[in-house]
Amino acid sequence: MCNLYSQTTTREAVTRLFKVGGNRAAAFEPQPAIFPGQEAPVVRIAEDGEREISILSWGFVLPQHGRAAKRVTNARDEKLLTSPFWKGSFHTRRCLVPATSFAEPTGRRPAVWHWFALVGAEARPLFAFAGLWRSWSGPLKPGGEPVKMDVYAILTTQPNDIVKPIHPARMPVLLGGEDAFDTWLEGPAVEAHALVRPFPASAMRIVHEGENRDEG
Repeated sequence: MCNLYSQTTTREAVTRLFKVGGNRAAAFEPQPAIFPGQEAPVVRIAEDGEREISILSWGFVLPQHGRAAKRVTNARDEKLLTSPFWKGSFHTRRCLVPATSFAEPTGRRPAVWHWFALVGAEARPLFAFAGLWRSWSGPLKPGGEPVKMDVYAILTTQPNDIVKPIHPARMPVLLGGEDAFDTWLEGPAVEAHALVRPFPASAMRIVHEGENRDEG
């Protein structure tokens, strides 16, 4: 399960890689640590059919009777086509979540954090998580004021050989390259679903390990 990632490149680098016009991209700064409930840039298709970068809140909202709503940050691949919570977003609201690395912990008190990135000429090449988004309107806690916001979640799948020793159950769905970006954003559902698979372990590496959650 991915509940911590970074996006440390510039706005210009993000707009260039994901082919978004500068006038269609919200302002944002590099973020060395992004946690559930925080806001981060997301690439999606706007109402006019063009790409845009918007700032969304991480975690779909799941109301819980008598308690604060739960923020669901990850969508499991096996539920993508069957769960009413996810399937509408998969068919009509797919998005790309720009990232440069993600972290998974091992152990407790203290936990050791392992940061994963792609192999490349840069220390942490820019890539994207396969994401879903939707709009939420309502309170986040009992008696709270209604809020309106757009939220996103990251898809997860079975871990590859580099992630499995750290997190044996899940890893986020990573997308790298123009073809994958185009298919996930704008392709037919059957072609997009074919991208929901473990990223090749040979194309990834661990870039930092330590007790501090900072990516180092």
